[in-house]
Amino acid sequence: MAKQEPVFVATAPVPVAAAPKAAAQATSIDRTPTRILDQSAAARLLSNSGLTLQWIGWDKRGTLNSGKRDGQLWLKGVQHAPGGGRGLLTIDGHVTEIGTGYFTFSGEIVIEGTPDAGRICKMRRQDWRFAITEGRKYWRLRQFEWCDGLTDYVDIYF
Repeated sequence: MAKQEPVFVATAPVPVAAAPKAAAQATSIDRTPTRILDQSAAARLLSNSGLTLQWIGWDKRGTLNSGKRDGQLWLKGVQHAPGGGRGLLTIDGHVTEIGTGYFTFSGEIVIEGTPDAGRICKMRRQDWRFAITEGRKYWRLRQFEWCDGLTDYVDIYF
């Protein structure tokens, strides 16, 4: 599989000629039902207790909304830095498959302003993989260095 490059926020306006193609891509939505191989794992994900990015902190979890619509498990969440500090994590998309100890996610993950001011990492892909390792009480994103070489720990708690 070809390595996907991160998408960084443009600092200049998008040329008018590029707009129709971008609009067509933005409206393309995968409606394939989630492949559920472990019902208890799906139930655990639907009743999750939040998400974190280590740069923002593990003490105050962000909110991860989840649900099931048209056969798909979906996730949409955010973690803000506490006390008005810098840092933001967002996740938005759907689960393509969930099994014992893992799930795959299709959607967008965004990290802004952390650990460095001005840092913006934004990527949409279909093969994000989260897994439970070493008996932990969370799924961790397995693509650790997907943006700019920094190791980002994105965790979803159950």
